[in-house]
Amino acid sequence: MNSYKHLDVFIEDRKVGTLAVTSEHRVAFAYDEKWLVDGFSISPFSLPLEKKVFVPKYDPFEGLYGVFADSLPDEWGRLLTDRFLLSKRVDPRTVDGLNRLAIIGDSGMGTFRYYPTHELIIIQEKKSYDAIAEECMNVLKTDYTEDLDSLFLLGASSGGARPKIFTVIDGEDWIIKFPSAYDSPEIGLEEYRYSECARNCGIEMSETRLFSSERCRGYFGTKRFDRKGKKGIHMVSVSALLETSHRIPNLDYDILMKLTIQLTNDYAEVEKLFRLMCFNVFSHNRDDHSKNFSFLYDEHEGKWLLSPAYDLTYSNSIGGEHATTVNGNGVNPGMRDIMAVADRIRLNHKKALETAEMIRETVQEEIGDLIR
Repeated sequence: MNSYKHLDVFIEDRKVGTLAVTSEHRVAFAYDEKWLVDGFSISPFSLPLEKKVFVPKYDPFEGLYGVFADSLPDEWGRLLTDRFLLSKRVDPRTVDGLNRLAIIGDSGMGTFRYYPTHELIIIQEKKSYDAIAEECMNVLKTDYTEDLDSLFLLGASSGGARPKIFTVIDGEDWIIKFPSAYDSPEIGLEEYRYSECARNCGIEMSETRLFSSERCRGYFGTKRFDRKGKKGIHMVSVSALLETSHRIPNLDYDILMKLTIQLTNDYAEVEKLFRLMCFNVFSHNRDDHSKNFSFLYDEHEGKWLLSPAYDLTYSNSIGGEHATTVNGNGVNPGMRDIMAVADRIRLNHKKALETAEMIRETVQEEIGDLIR
């Protein structure tokens, strides 16, 4: 496999800019001249729309800017990629961030396309979801699967810890998840119930489905919100925006509220985040780290919007606490903490309290049996 030293970054057929490896093993970026005229800042705080060479710190994204690190897979996808490279007699430790982007090409989350790409010849075999689930478990438990190539093709660019695949259903892009070695076999049904409850709490969600199985009560799937038809939508996680690792709990919802109003200049988006915060508190979704919040850029309107909610399920972060604290409280945040956050961001107190109480009641009624 060739080792590239620079890549061009595209959105659709428009060149955004160029990435290049520096002598210090960091990946510099510069916007394309034409993009500077009719494009937008892809990461407003760290990459303003300016004619200059931007050079990131090495940490926390191994020499990449966060917005490009968002294109790379997380735990499951990285595991697949490393196993695939080993199967091709390539030491994963020799493949840097830039060349991992070249492996991703145009298959990552969001809308970036990286060129040139590493052309990897893979023949995909059509399999049932149950068969894919079994292959995923083989990889997790035994480091072996008979069809690593297909799993790599389907899921190597995906984020998150749980096994998943990207697939096309009725002409639209979807993500389907499978249990990890630590999950209940019914995790798919649980996440589906969480998504339905969140929707009933007034939280914006992409379409979700429960896909049938003979092994369990179903696999959770969601339509990709970073796609509109065949076109990608530019997205960036809070982790990338703030250039901070999601593996280290270092956020409070106060920070997220301020970030949202600063980026969107729209209190409707702040209210969306407030609903999500309430849901996370009352449903015991404590894996609310900085990669589980994202923003989408509406190029037609020229504005940022909070993305639909995702990865909602019963969960814990380090020490069983919330990854993002609520009024400084990650252990046992309650209504008092929720309302303190609402008051500081100047939401209408009465309306915020009514919203929080409605969400608490809805969660208890619809998924209370899942909150253990």
